[in-house]
Amino acid sequence: MEIIHISAECYPVAKVGGLADVVGALPKYLNQLGHHAKVVVPGYDNKFSKENEFETIHQGQLRLGWFTFSYTILKEKTNKLGFELYLIAIPELFDRPNVYSYEDDTERFTAFQVAFLNWLTETNQTPDIIHCHDHHTGLISFMMSHAPIYQHLNHVPTILTIHNGQYQGWFGFDKLHYLPQVSSSRLGFLEWNGIINPLASAIKCAWKVTTVSPSYLDELSEKANGLENLLRFERPKCLGILNGIDNEVWNPKTDDMLEFNYDVKTLSTGKSKNKKYLCEQFNLDPTKPLFTFIGRLVGEKGADLLPEICSIALSRNPNEINILILGSGDSNVEHGLTQLTHFYKGNYNAYIGYNEKLAHIIYAGADYLLMPSRVEPCGLNQLYALRYGTIPIVRRTGGLKDTVIDIGDGGFGICHDQTSVYDVNYSITRAIDLYNDVKNFDKTRKTIMQIDHSWEKVAQEYIEVYQSLKK
Repeated sequence: MEIIHISAECYPVAKVGGLADVVGALPKYLNQLGHHAKVVVPGYDNKFSKENEFETIHQGQLRLGWFTFSYTILKEKTNKLGFELYLIAIPELFDRPNVYSYEDDTERFTAFQVAFLNWLTETNQTPDIIHCHDHHTGLISFMMSHAPIYQHLNHVPTILTIHNGQYQGWFGFDKLHYLPQVSSSRLGFLEWNGIINPLASAIKCAWKVTTVSPSYLDELSEKANGLENLLRFERPKCLGILNGIDNEVWNPKTDDMLEFNYDVKTLSTGKSKNKKYLCEQFNLDPTKPLFTFIGRLVGEKGADLLPEICSIALSRNPNEINILILGSGDSNVEHGLTQLTHFYKGNYNAYIGYNEKLAHIIYAGADYLLMPSRVEPCGLNQLYALRYGTIPIVRRTGGLKDTVIDIGDGGFGICHDQTSVYDVNYSITRAIDLYNDVKNFDKTRKTIMQIDHSWEKVAQEYIEVYQSLKK
């Protein structure tokens, strides 16, 4: 089958969150299983686009209301990512370094989707499957199904994967003219609660809808930022498929970002060496358990509680633990975490920003990963942690609930039910006790390194979904 993935993100082309990791891995494994998967993303003015070679394979124009934009389709020459990569360059809209957070994001991603369908139309392409990711590509299914200009594509199955249902791409009907002309009788497929909602439209129009974990699908029926009733109604065509991780990228035995490589047999010495290196860099004590948080400092991740969680944990356990934070986001949270460095020197530190290499070293050197998320559709950080022998401490929600079983229930992680300062600190106390139980601690670390969350298995599940749509 020929499968085109279209997305706003793809690692290592452009990454903001877990969406990029999925789109950068799933197509590669689909290809390894004998299919022809491609990826299409916007042509951002970023490091990847500047440092790699592309060839122009198509040029065209698109209409966005009263405006006309030229677009260029660029193909990466080497296929070094394991799949064909195409960038849609629209200079006036995407010649910027960031992926999101511009005032004209509605115009940017609407134009991206129109350019994509124009390209398929002008080059007579009819792939077997078009796989859309999140609201940034949510209008594609609607336009393929209901816009006469794309009528020749309405037999091509579309699948939507919801990576985060909280963000839906809303915009008013005053911008309806951005889209190709459709019959007024079809506008109900765009509308939800009186405005155009690209994610709702995709849920209505896509042939199949998947979420990135089974539990997240269940949770969306109760809490989906206004789409609960729609998701309940469309539940028969919805399926939860747990994300995988790319074992070629996330492998402590071969990871070239690490200071010291290791596997299950050399876990104890390998993690100790990485931990020592990490502690030297951040003025921490390698003899004490190292707790860490990696990610966006936003309310969804429970990061607003981190300053208080860290302060209480360090005060209750003086000189007994280390905490290291890596992340960026809310400025108040960043300030609170930075302030703590003045009060707990030698036991606490924070790196405000994004650093991929440092993230890998932290997974390898830390003992525990904190994930007190309020919302976690799948979560990849806990899967990376497991792969590197770092025990996750998680709130039971979404994919965290599906992937981490509490050690008290015969599992291998530490779980709590609420995103609260009390729950997280109680879990930290349990983690300290486990760390001091050396035999059980080492056994748990060896167990989690051998859990299979690879994309090979997950890719096969998607293939079965694709094949069901082709029957």
